[in-house]
Amino acid sequence: MQRTLLHPLCHPAFHGRIGVARQDITPPVGIFCRNWGAAKHDAAEGIHRPLTLTALTLQSDAESKPLVIVDTDLGWWRSIATERAFRARVLRALELEESRFLFCLSHTHSAPPLAEADPNWKGGDLLPAYLERVEQATVSGVKQALATAVPATLDWNYGRCNLAADRDLPEPDKRRVVCGYNPAAEADDTLLVGRVADPAGKVLATITNYACHPTTLGWDNKLISPDYVGAMRETIEANTGGAPAIFLQGASGELAPRYQYVGNPAVADAHGRHLGFAVLATLADLEPPGRELTYGGVVESGAPLAIWKRRPRESSNTLLAFSTTVELPLKNWPSAAELERQRQACSDRAFEERLRRKRDIRRVLGDGKTFPMPIWVWRIGDAFLAGCMAEAYSWMQRELRAKFPDRRIAYLDLINGCIGYLPPAELYGAEVYQVWQTPFERGSLERLLEAYVARIDRLSAT
Repeated sequence: MQRTLLHPLCHPAFHGRIGVARQDITPPVGIFCRNWGAAKHDAAEGIHRPLTLTALTLQSDAESKPLVIVDTDLGWWRSIATERAFRARVLRALELEESRFLFCLSHTHSAPPLAEADPNWKGGDLLPAYLERVEQATVSGVKQALATAVPATLDWNYGRCNLAADRDLPEPDKRRVVCGYNPAAEADDTLLVGRVADPAGKVLATITNYACHPTTLGWDNKLISPDYVGAMRETIEANTGGAPAIFLQGASGELAPRYQYVGNPAVADAHGRHLGFAVLATLADLEPPGRELTYGGVVESGAPLAIWKRRPRESSNTLLAFSTTVELPLKNWPSAAELERQRQACSDRAFEERLRRKRDIRRVLGDGKTFPMPIWVWRIGDAFLAGCMAEAYSWMQRELRAKFPDRRIAYLDLINGCIGYLPPAELYGAEVYQVWQTPFERGSLERLLEAYVARIDRLSAT
């Protein structure tokens, strides 16, 4: 029998000062909230669950500059210009560098758009004040998290959850691929869970990084809702002493619940409990904070018994933040003016919405042949976080985790802006929504992967 060296069992961790704070950002009933082309209503008629904003701050020590994550129950930015102006004001108020701040969207499809109001939108007059409220909550939440930060350990563990299903379904007897449950395809079920705990072991916050579109609630829903994320938070927090549950949307370009597009919020709650219980199981599998499981020899009994003991361990206090841009090739789309002409001539409500979104993207991209995609890569102790404003297919997170099997990798979609999908190169040429929707040409996803890998390699050696 081959002899092997027994390494201690320990979870990648960071130890430093960690703060967390929550703000309520539930919008008023009557605000513009139409996010589906098929919807026949424009304004929200009620509240399913509150929307929240949760700020997490990470510092190596009390004097060091923080890394800041802001998790929001919001959908998407309809304009990069609006997002950039918003973020610039927040960074000035917090005196933060751009590389050290992430504004993350859960991507619920039942929240007001983050946009400048269109005069024709019913309830659109409420959007400016709401955007200002979100901005104030961001600044206030981060300041509160920093003011209440304490020595704590953040450790990570991989788990599994099969809430997410593949949503690229070849339509029977037709050539196109439609957006809905494909029972023949295997979905990425990887779940990454972080636990923030103080030296006494009290849980201060949890982090869930999972890839699944919050599209349980569809065009018939008229309520403001965080979708499944709301009940997920409730389930986790009820079992962790009320510690705020943070949600970070993963690479979910082709992932969503198999049962979706419904009007019944009870379905979203069931989905949230599904994910929440998977998170709790993953938390239960973690060793106590600041401990590792070490082989301690044999005790002779009726059988020779291998003894493993929990012992103190040192956790890394390394925090590194990096941001840059990667030039991505663009498709040869019509000009923004031409897309606006087509939109005004369109009488179909659903297709008019598609043209509006395409026009908005084109306005941001300009007339160049490439787009400088901003990306972020952080090292948090022994774990890494990477992401950008686009919606990558799960191929991205699978590849990153396969290339760094000894690390914990959190991949995030829709951070610091929103713009298009990133499908794998092999899907280009097929009639797939994510392919014809995106402004990015074939190979963009793969080009970004190379940039992430190179940067994680460099940060690993630091």
